[in-house]
Amino acid sequence: MHPILNDRRRLAIYVLAWLLIGLLLMSGLSRDSPWLTSAAFFLPLVLVYSFVSLSSWYVCRAFPITARSAYPRLVVAHVAVAALASGIWVAIAAAWTTAIDSLTGLGAGLLYNEQRALLFVVGALLFWLATVFHYLLIAFEASREAETRALESSLLAREAELKALRAQIDPHFIFNSLHSISALTTTDAAAARRMCLLLADFLRETLRLGSNSRISLADEFALAERFLAIEQVRLGARLRVTCETDPQAIECLVPPLLLQPLVENAVVHGVAQLVEGGTIAMAARRTGSTVTITLENPCDPDRSRTRGVGLGLVLLRNRLTAQFGAYDAVHAAEDAGRFRVEVRIPAVTTA
Repeated sequence: MHPILNDRRRLAIYVLAWLLIGLLLMSGLSRDSPWLTSAAFFLPLVLVYSFVSLSSWYVCRAFPITARSAYPRLVVAHVAVAALASGIWVAIAAAWTTAIDSLTGLGAGLLYNEQRALLFVVGALLFWLATVFHYLLIAFEASREAETRALESSLLAREAELKALRAQIDPHFIFNSLHSISALTTTDAAAARRMCLLLADFLRETLRLGSNSRISLADEFALAERFLAIEQVRLGARLRVTCETDPQAIECLVPPLLLQPLVENAVVHGVAQLVEGGTIAMAARRTGSTVTITLENPCDPDRSRTRGVGLGLVLLRNRLTAQFGAYDAVHAAEDAGRFRVEVRIPAVTTA
């Protein structure tokens, strides 16, 4: 359907523009005719021609302007169509003049006879003006469709990237958990069985919450505490946990398993490497439109160094960048045997 006829707002603006053209024709072509005669002749005629000129949209679609366009053929087509449309307009003007004079006796016939040739020229010019307008409208619609397709492609690509990153995070976590259970099987079989049960409950809860795109920060902290409870079976009193949360922060929604790579790193590369163990401190606060989540754990300053900040943090940073765009989300630093990670994301309270 024609893009103007398909939109009432556009149609109203289009008709109003043609009425303004009608007023200009009244002032320029009426000669000495009374304003009532001029208005009765030009305004209805211009309104009719506004709908005749809508046909230029189909001509523009049939002869698009591209790098491969045959311009001589395009010009001939538009000249021929404009002449035909203007001829139809002049014929309508003749019929309208007869109707006006027979019904009102305003003397529109004299105005028509004086301006017949000029009406033909003006009609062709107005049709070409409508043609230019429709070429611009087609270009605008094409640009908007291209932007829409680009946005859809970007969203699909981002969703695919998130799924790929999530697919990397889940096996990484399961591997570390099974490694912990394996370490217990030879030293404490009962603890290994208890750890398997806790892991099953944790995985069940992870699958339930992980199917959502966002979960509350309270649920996310609960998942992290479940995981740490599993590790406490293996590490015993060496692993201690503290948690401080702002009531306004825990109501916010976050991607599921946001804390998972952080608590894994804190246990595997931090507390588990120390004979005396240590405390993992988790906290969350909300400041304006930002939620800040921090996790701090002790670490051995003399441990062997690995390149980068670890797979878990890399995956987390990539995941948050894909989800929130160019947002400075993850900061990690080590100072005096304490490793601290800070995550800052936008505060979202509704899905």
